[in-house]
Amino acid sequence: MAVIKEYYTVKLHDTDAAGVLFFANQFRIVHDVYEQFLIRIGCSFRERFTVGDFHIPIVHAEADFLQPLQVGDTIEITLSVSEVGNSSFTLAYQLIDLDGWVVGNVETVHVTTDPASKSKIDLPDGFREKIQEFIEESD
Repeated sequence: MAVIKEYYTVKLHDTDAAGVLFFANQFRIVHDVYEQFLIRIGCSFRERFTVGDFHIPIVHAEADFLQPLQVGDTIEITLSVSEVGNSSFTLAYQLIDLDGWVVGNVETVHVTTDPASKSKIDLPDGFREKIQEFIEESD
């Protein structure tokens, strides 16, 4: 299983009035890792939205906040594919502090759609093969 790993240091503008990571920013941070994932598999956002033959919108997102993050905290974000269906795939993210503790989990579900009709379509074979390289193995 291949896993994408990125690092991020929490900035002042990431936090709320209590001085901890604002909940929506956890989604923004992992979305940056998602963009890197697409680039790594040869599927940039620019290509996907200008000349691409399919779109991959997020249709479900959820997050768990296990420990507060504050300005200056550096975390490792991992991305793996947890499920691949006929027309959808699920990405799993873990946010891990530098002591190795999981401080957050995020999951996003993406569906492939036709750009013109906006209707759901099957995952294109080449794309399916690329994302399956990142499937998380169950123990």
